[in-house]
Amino acid sequence: MKKICIVVLLSLFAFGASFANHATDLRAKLLSKDRSYVFVAAHRGDWRNAPENSLQAIDFAIKKGVDIVEIDVKMTADSQLIVMHDKTVDRTTNGKGKIEEMTLEQIKKLRLRQGNGVVTIHQVPTLEEAMLVSKGRGLVNIDQGEKYLKEIYPILVKTGTVDQVVLKGGSSYEKLTAKFGDLISKFIYMPIVVLDKPDAQQNIEQFLTELKPCAIEYCFKQDNYPIIDQLAKYDKQYGARVWINSLWVSLCGPHDDEAALTNPDAAYGWMLKKGATLIQTDRLEYLIDYLQKSGRRNLTSK
Repeated sequence: MKKICIVVLLSLFAFGASFANHATDLRAKLLSKDRSYVFVAAHRGDWRNAPENSLQAIDFAIKKGVDIVEIDVKMTADSQLIVMHDKTVDRTTNGKGKIEEMTLEQIKKLRLRQGNGVVTIHQVPTLEEAMLVSKGRGLVNIDQGEKYLKEIYPILVKTGTVDQVVLKGGSSYEKLTAKFGDLISKFIYMPIVVLDKPDAQQNIEQFLTELKPCAIEYCFKQDNYPIIDQLAKYDKQYGARVWINSLWVSLCGPHDDEAALTNPDAAYGWMLKKGATLIQTDRLEYLIDYLQKSGRRNLTSK
């Protein structure tokens, strides 16, 4: 079993070496003023065809053509960063227990489950392993990483992947700078704004004028907020791209991936009309196909 995992890792590292400049190209496009290209982010990798947040899920997503792979991080009892969404290993592995109470050695003995619950050969990856598999092949969005920012940075330096990481978090500008100071400037940092909250407008304006991010993730349960029609204007004025999640209705109103299966224009098309140039999805191939047919996937366009 151990030999199989080593072979898988080595093959993924070798494959990544052939894409050495792709992440650089995507970063340049992300930071440019060009809005003709729409970035596709894979939520927890290609979890429909591999265990979520696994090296295989990351690899599959990149091979299917996504630009950004979204992963989640947690810290073990011995202060090691692993890639997992939940606070426990119960749902996604064949084990039980809280991650913060388990060592990396204990977690590595577990095996990840597919979405249908079937146990696989795959182990829970460390953040370092995930970054090495992704190196040069595309951008990586580290979610839930704000809490571990000081621990994440040295890993990215070690793996040579600082420039291909997008970090996001929900803290206000004051809390963000008070906690991390200049460290935040070393990342492509994307704040999250929940439009359902009463201070959404204030947070947006403060981020735009003080943090000056390249993008803002907007979440909303309802799609009738007047501010939604202003997002494209904010982007044009301040250069902050619009990121919308198509994962489920609590994040994008009635325009989620499942709605897109029957009416993609009312889901993905609606997002494009609102100015979205970053869309995170659970339907990788479906979204990519829609964007290609819409003429929004030409990476070399100016």
